[in-house]
Amino acid sequence: MKRFKQYQLKPLTGGAAATEAMRQINPDVFAAYPITPQTPIIESFAQLVADKRVDTKFILVESEHSAMSIVVGASAAGGRAMTATASQGLILMAEVLLVASGSRLPTVMNIATRALSAPINIHNDHQDAMAVRDLGWIQIFCENNQEVYETNFLAIRLSEHLQVQLPVMVCQDGFITSHNTEGVEVYSDKVIRKFLGEYKPKYPLLNLKKPVTIGPLALPDYYFEIRAQLDRAMKQAKKRYLEIGRELKKITGNDYPYFEKYHLDNAQAVIVTMGSTAGTSKVVVDKLRKQGKKVGLLKINLFRPFPYQEVNKVLSKIKYVGILERAMGFGSYSPLASEIRHCVSFKQKVQDYTFGLGGRDIGPEEIEKAFKQLLKGQVSDQIKYIGLRT
Repeated sequence: MKRFKQYQLKPLTGGAAATEAMRQINPDVFAAYPITPQTPIIESFAQLVADKRVDTKFILVESEHSAMSIVVGASAAGGRAMTATASQGLILMAEVLLVASGSRLPTVMNIATRALSAPINIHNDHQDAMAVRDLGWIQIFCENNQEVYETNFLAIRLSEHLQVQLPVMVCQDGFITSHNTEGVEVYSDKVIRKFLGEYKPKYPLLNLKKPVTIGPLALPDYYFEIRAQLDRAMKQAKKRYLEIGRELKKITGNDYPYFEKYHLDNAQAVIVTMGSTAGTSKVVVDKLRKQGKKVGLLKINLFRPFPYQEVNKVLSKIKYVGILERAMGFGSYSPLASEIRHCVSFKQKVQDYTFGLGGRDIGPEEIEKAFKQLLKGQVSDQIKYIGLRT
């Protein structure tokens, strides 16, 4: 498949990559409140507004709860609306996140994932996104800055699809991705905007010829059905994700699968992870493959809705599965581990690894150690902590 070759290579942080995508999306409304490590997204977008490079109404609010409330109102009115946040800001939004998904309001939110309090910590892990994983939002995780840039376009189209109509979180790792600079292929405004198309809301609140009510009271005779409709929309999102990804590939040449399979052929031990750690894990896989070790990586891109059947298919022949995760379950399996364990059989050996909480680094040598443990069959039902001081 030929791709559109006209692009400009720009040095961008992950935050700037999200902003560059938003510049090309040119939403009607962007409402946000600054919070580390997401603040650069707001700062750089505010500069775009000041320079009149977008037509967006930028609203700086007093809290993240207000930011999401404005986004809900703008989306309900029939506009394209976006926001961005992290950590405690995302938790403060939780009440309104449910309103956005329950009211079937398309929107996209960029998240620079960060640890949750207490104690206060401004560095990266996935506890914030995992805390709101079941509030009816689609969740896509990005490994690098290029993925952040391109995923925003896929997310907008997916959110606005008439058979989906659900909000989307585009998650990148705080500081690790959001503040580090990489070369990003930026495509022309004309091509991207043709891909995005004109937003045509399904039931805009301001269409006075067809009045609707948004956010009504739903008693037992209707509430159950409304929630079931949201679940069906999630199933549609899973299908449309691949369709829209194939369209975007015509521009970028890149694939947008549910997950990336890296050297899974004949692999005996596979690590499953999300986000920037996948990049480091690939380096380790390459090293061990050169040594004759049969190892591989499965990088999850689409976390909600989760592709259970597809993951089961690719992992079913893997003897040892390690789950590398930047979050905890506290009294249960951690979030990613819970999903992966649902996809494997009792005959397979599975090990949960928790790492990187509060921004603690993980290096290739630690991932290599995990692979060697897996190859030796050193697995248990207990979580193994990578990098934890004893």
